[in-house]
Amino acid sequence: MTHVRVALALLFIGAACLIGYFFAAPWLEERMQLASSDAQDTKGTISIGVDNWVGYFPLCSPVMKRNLRQAGFVLRCQDDKADYAKRMGQLASGELGFAVATVDSYLLNGSKESFPATIVLVIDESKGGDAIVARRDKVARIEDLRTAQGVKIAFTPGSPSEHLVKAIGAHFDIAMLRQRAGPWRVETQGSSEAREKLEKGEVDVAVLWEPDVSRALASDELTKLLGTEDTQKLIVDVLLVRRELSVEQPEMVSILLSQYFETLRYYRENPEELRKELGDATDLPDAQVESMLRGVRWATLQDNALVWFGIDAPGQTASEGIVDAIESAAQILKEAGDFGSDPLPEGDAYRILHSQPIEQLFAGRTFGTVAAQDSAESLVRAFEPLAAERWEALQPVGTLKVRPITFQSGTAQLSLEGKLELDRAAENLSHYPNFRVVVAGHSGVRGDADENLRLSQERADAVARYLQVTYGIDEDRLRAVGRGASQPLPKEPGESARSYNYRLPRVELLLAAEVY
Repeated sequence: MTHVRVALALLFIGAACLIGYFFAAPWLEERMQLASSDAQDTKGTISIGVDNWVGYFPLCSPVMKRNLRQAGFVLRCQDDKADYAKRMGQLASGELGFAVATVDSYLLNGSKESFPATIVLVIDESKGGDAIVARRDKVARIEDLRTAQGVKIAFTPGSPSEHLVKAIGAHFDIAMLRQRAGPWRVETQGSSEAREKLEKGEVDVAVLWEPDVSRALASDELTKLLGTEDTQKLIVDVLLVRRELSVEQPEMVSILLSQYFETLRYYRENPEELRKELGDATDLPDAQVESMLRGVRWATLQDNALVWFGIDAPGQTASEGIVDAIESAAQILKEAGDFGSDPLPEGDAYRILHSQPIEQLFAGRTFGTVAAQDSAESLVRAFEPLAAERWEALQPVGTLKVRPITFQSGTAQLSLEGKLELDRAAENLSHYPNFRVVVAGHSGVRGDADENLRLSQERADAVARYLQVTYGIDEDRLRAVGRGASQPLPKEPGESARSYNYRLPRVELLLAAEVY
């Protein structure tokens, strides 16, 4: 019996050794590889979840990988084809330490994982890198989406492209785009698939990001309805760091940010190398690479500190642009029906921000002043005066969503409710800094035509004056026009005469673009 026990014990020990060796062998082999190679000083691996948006290129570029390698880290960028839900899940599980996202996509997808990461860096603001592109013979402008029948729009769900659709639906009051379901929605896996469907004629409109915007616009059959070069703080790309990593390995976060800004500096000083590497990565001709680069505004360390995170410097006033972008995105998502209430933890944008790494980097460096166009509010930018004929030649973009602006009965005196509605309209207007605004006053069809025309002009003037005085909007950006009863609204099916007549007197804010 004793011999049996000894034999069983030896058998058990042998099995344990084999199992231990099975699991330990890869670790031992890796240790040997490191000890016998130049990788022996590697401090760790930085894994970042990304997609093919051109704005992320510097973060995963050859220069960035080289810089991090010299700092002792291996960089791995994992392209998930814009699967944002998967990306947030990998952050929550610890499979990823870092990830990129737009502010809106993090709110939409990160909320399902209890916001597993914080925003530590603004990477870029889309300035033409995202766009709504359409078949020229189907949809010529945004306004056409109000009445177009059977239109199909391709976009990537949970992505910047869907957020752009939601923003346009909310800001321009386009009923179709506010629907959470319907035949118009064609969901795709990434921008490239949306572009392919547009080019094949399977859809009429596609919402794309670079490099697909440049690829699509190479065709004469396609036209851009709206690009983010004409928006402000609408599509903002950020870098997320897993909360646990941020607390346990702050040095890794600091090194990543420091080397990233060094990479940006290198490319600013060597733009030809950036163009060549982008051309090699996208297989696009030089002209389209140039167009693609114009669609991105990368945020420097200085921009991050002074424009986005509100970190003051001597003699310079900082703003918290990232807070504005977060709160605006949350409002758009609420209006789109994605959330019934504020999605932010405790309604507090600061719960998903971590400015300390940027603050520490910024404190040790000296910079000049931020360019005025970056720090100034978009509402107060200057416009050159236009003659009447140039105003008439402007290209209509769309009618900004404005609920009824009320006046004292029979007068051009704005009511308190009317002023509050204009305050909300100004907030939406701040996202579109490049467009002129036609303030159009309308009246009902009853009564004296000349009196109606006069009152509609006075009310348009009152609205324009309020926007100028309250928000500093340049008077040359605005044109107040009274139209009386010349452009009545169409009557809705089943609408009573009383309800119809109530809707007719109104003031509209029409956005218009200059044609060059």
